[in-house]
Amino acid sequence: MGFADDHLIPLVDRGLGNSAYLVDLGDGRALAVDAGRDLRALHTAARGRGLTVAYAADTHLHADFLSGALQLRHDHGAAVLASAAGHRAFDHQGLADGDEVDLGGLTLRALATPGHTDEHLSFLLLDGDRELGVFTGGSLIVNSAARTDLLGPDRTEELARAQYHSLRRLTELPDETAVWPTHGAGSFCSAPPGKERTSTIGAQKRANPLLAAPDEDTFVRRLTAGLGTYPAYFDRLAEANRRGPAVLTGTPLLPELSAEQVRALTAAGGRVVDARPAVEYAAGHIPGSLSIALRSQFATWLGWLLPDTAPLVFVTGEGQDPGEIVWQAYKIGYERLAGRLAGGMPAWLADGNEQATTAFVSAERAGGRPYVDVRQESEFTAGHVPGALHVELGALDRAAADAPNGAVVACRHGERAMTGAGLLERAGRTGIAVLDGGPADYAAAHGQDLVRGPEDTRP
Repeated sequence: MGFADDHLIPLVDRGLGNSAYLVDLGDGRALAVDAGRDLRALHTAARGRGLTVAYAADTHLHADFLSGALQLRHDHGAAVLASAAGHRAFDHQGLADGDEVDLGGLTLRALATPGHTDEHLSFLLLDGDRELGVFTGGSLIVNSAARTDLLGPDRTEELARAQYHSLRRLTELPDETAVWPTHGAGSFCSAPPGKERTSTIGAQKRANPLLAAPDEDTFVRRLTAGLGTYPAYFDRLAEANRRGPAVLTGTPLLPELSAEQVRALTAAGGRVVDARPAVEYAAGHIPGSLSIALRSQFATWLGWLLPDTAPLVFVTGEGQDPGEIVWQAYKIGYERLAGRLAGGMPAWLADGNEQATTAFVSAERAGGRPYVDVRQESEFTAGHVPGALHVELGALDRAAADAPNGAVVACRHGERAMTGAGLLERAGRTGIAVLDGGPADYAAAHGQDLVRGPEDTRP
């Protein structure tokens, strides 16, 4: 059994595509690395081993989630470790390149690895002189490196060049050194698909295509060519993390609201999010509401499509956990949660209110309509229906006025498409339907072959 097997507990948020880590230091204390604000899994793991979190380290100013470091200081008395160059506006132990922290037997050494962000640190965990592993955050990740465009297009190439040198520095570590990244598959901070979330320096030297780049210019081209879009809330959270998220003194709740209260909130500018499965939303929903089915990606689409300045009302279905909605929202800084409709849609209708419906159609019944594909660019180029209009879901609200009436909206399974249908209906588009399935289902039903490669089909 190695160190990682006995002492390292990865805590994966599959919705955001990230890993936090809890390190059992062997004396009842623990180190947490890149913990998010939703600490439920971490607290469970710590209690299971009888651990108190003594140190909470952040590799960088996260853009995709609020840090849980300050909460761990409140809950456990943890010392917060972070880059001095991040200029955080709260008390913490600021670290620079080469600084070391004695963890009581083990040592944590800060390595400056800018690129994903300016102030990015990797944390090398040492047992004496032996390198156990390195927490690489958004620097070296499995078979890639994290994106360098979050500080704006004017900085992208500069940061990509910094990322090149940071990765080269990390590959100077011994081949057997474990690599423990924060960003993994599913992260919009950039990570290729794949099941592996940890690796070793040696494995990455063999398999990471960016490390195979023959020179810096090639590395920069390869890294920046793969950058897709990212959620709008990314532009806000780094600064929120620099200031420090508010500490929670109890579990946030989602109050129950009457239909009358929901009507009043929407009249005052509140937004209604329907968290039920897409098929239930299709059968009947509050007019103007947006379908974001409660699943692992809930926070991503909430933060991409809705402002954090408007009160949010939620519609839930039977068996759905309101607490899950709260934590998904709070981990990305959405705290204006007005409540949820008590009694769900039956209560809404019993109060005499109208409902809207959205056709959810099979591939066989979807022919003859304009086809709107709301998947990400990489998904679209991997295979799409001939003649499809392509608008990523994150951009659909801005393009909705130009979208055709009578369209069938499609993604891969239907959840994102149902969200897109809601955006189009709010913009006044009529006769919108959602494909129950994906492009392959549609093509098979209509005797077509999928088109592969880029194609400008925007409306």
